[in-house]
Amino acid sequence: MNSWIYLVIAGICEVCWAVPLKFSDGFTKIVPSVLTVIFLILSMVFLEYSLKGIPLGTEYACWTAIGAAGTVIVGMIFLNESTSPLRLLFLFLIIAGVVGLKLTTS
Repeated sequence: MNSWIYLVIAGICEVCWAVPLKFSDGFTKIVPSVLTVIFLILSMVFLEYSLKGIPLGTEYACWTAIGAAGTVIVGMIFLNESTSPLRLLFLFLIIAGVVGLKLTTS
């Protein structure tokens, strides 16, 4: 499997652990806490797989950006978080940064 696919999966797993973390209530609620830990581990595993074909700096920046942008999008869609034009602009800039890093990595 392509390293970039692993990286995207790792980023999606990052979103999948960040969202239940919000609902874990300080790790006192079992289901969201378990989901947080499972997806955190999966995110790290796929992140390690992606390192085989992507430089560390590019990989880490893209992973955090995918996780951050994905979490913001989930928050906007499902958690009624702000969708102000300025917030959308900065979200676009995060995504543009990831695309730029992908395009400039050999």
